[in-house]
Amino acid sequence: MKLDHTLPLEYRSEENSNRIFGFWLFLGAEIVLFSTLFAVYFTLWNRTGNGPSGHEIFEIGPVMIETFLLLTSSFTIGLVINSMRQGLKKPALVFFFITLLLGAGFLGVEIMEFVTYVNEGATLQTSAFLSSLFVLLGTHGAHVTLGLLWGIGLMIQIGREGFTSDTANKSFIFSLYWHFLDVVWIFIFSFVYLKGLM
Repeated sequence: MKLDHTLPLEYRSEENSNRIFGFWLFLGAEIVLFSTLFAVYFTLWNRTGNGPSGHEIFEIGPVMIETFLLLTSSFTIGLVINSMRQGLKKPALVFFFITLLLGAGFLGVEIMEFVTYVNEGATLQTSAFLSSLFVLLGTHGAHVTLGLLWGIGLMIQIGREGFTSDTANKSFIFSLYWHFLDVVWIFIFSFVYLKGLM
């Protein structure tokens, strides 16, 4: 395999460049998925039936904590890629661990939020609004969970092999995925929670 040493490590082979391009195509499909979920939510947001509305169940405190945790993790995954490009394995692993820890914290707060909703009688079956809300938030949460598992596996591989063309490529692709989840969360924060609290 011919390597171009003028490029960043994650792009040095044609195969790696193709993997990154392929992952951008995958993210395009993910955009379609989340766009569909947002469209369903916006169609059903006022279909509360006998259940509570967003204004009645949303609390800004937990949402701000979730937002802080996830956006901070976007910064730390950027530091992973910066460390990787400088060949600094130990700092990259530390930043990777912090990223996953912040992601786990986000999931913990989101699960507590779901439990609170259910205890208040706001379940998936209560109304069309709540079913669309739970599916949107749950799909994002499932993606974060997958990211955590993927990240753990990648950290183990980096710990064993260091940064090779292959592990650098996987790390960069993971960072694209993680940034994508952060962008989706910004839309959820802005158009679900903030709009719902008004």
